[in-house]
Amino acid sequence: MKGPRPASRGAGDLRAFLAFEIEPDARARVARLVGQLQARLPGVRWMGGDAVHLTLRFLGSSSREQLDLLTERLRPASLACPCFETRMGGLGLFPERGSPRILWIDVPLPSPALALQAECEEAAVAVGFAREKRPFRSHLTFGRWRDRAPRPDLPEPDLGSLRVDRLVLFRSDLRSTGAVYTPLATFPLGEP
Repeated sequence: MKGPRPASRGAGDLRAFLAFEIEPDARARVARLVGQLQARLPGVRWMGGDAVHLTLRFLGSSSREQLDLLTERLRPASLACPCFETRMGGLGLFPERGSPRILWIDVPLPSPALALQAECEEAAVAVGFAREKRPFRSHLTFGRWRDRAPRPDLPEPDLGSLRVDRLVLFRSDLRSTGAVYTPLATFPLGEP
């Protein structure tokens, strides 16, 4: 039996991704860190508070049909993952060598959250998206370099804990001022 065929891309497509939403208090701590790093890391375009999220699966161009099918699959999967608390860890750079492009915060995930990420991947493939080729790395992107830059020495901030209680399907609209993220569907996690 064949699975769903990839939906054709057209004018009605949305740019979308699946992510854990970050609580306001944790976003405020990231914003304070940005304030401390701005002078130290020139040339970085900093992510605004609402733009900080933990992406589980980038989808890219998506049809409404694909997103509807994805939503059906993810509701029960999200309920199987209990709410959790983790620590926001050290800072890192992508790529791991050469001129940095992305500045991120490490966020280790417990096993049930990693299982939900794997289900996001399987659900995306089942509704017609290509399988992700890169291994998943749990992180919060909070800065991007526009131009080539030397690799900086990074501090080791204490960003505290992070409580996660929902998965969100976001729409991403690219604008000249940066991306704007709009929730399309919210999937509460199960209770611990």
